[in-house]
Amino acid sequence: MTQPDDYVPSLFPSVRDQVALYEATDGREGGTLEGRPVVILTHRGARSGKLRKTPVMRIELGPGYLVVASYGGAPNHPSWYHNLIANPLVLVRDGDTLRSMVAREAAGPEKAALWETADAAWPHFPEYRASTTREIPLLVLEPPG
Repeated sequence: MTQPDDYVPSLFPSVRDQVALYEATDGREGGTLEGRPVVILTHRGARSGKLRKTPVMRIELGPGYLVVASYGGAPNHPSWYHNLIANPLVLVRDGDTLRSMVAREAAGPEKAALWETADAAWPHFPEYRASTTREIPLLVLEPPG
């Protein structure tokens, strides 16, 4: 697959290599992170305007996905979170399928209910919430329209 001219691979070698392997094999390789399936999230940088690609845990939610900006319980949000807030139109590569999606942040009762879905997908999310003072964002990726 040819990359668009404005794609900037991750500075983290493990992320950059996983994305390249996933895309080269349509997810047959590089499709897990700590034993859980991932999708590749393509998003536009909030400041740079360049395309970025990030593997995120594959948590299906209706016709879309749920993504958790946990960053392993770190004190900061991951950079991709800021990108999705600034530029909510994203692409999701799930195996050999590429789909346009729109990201929106969950809040209130919806967010509380979605934590059950997230926690069922990855049992470490409660630990991450307990280890940080920040509110960990949940983002819903939905088909446009």
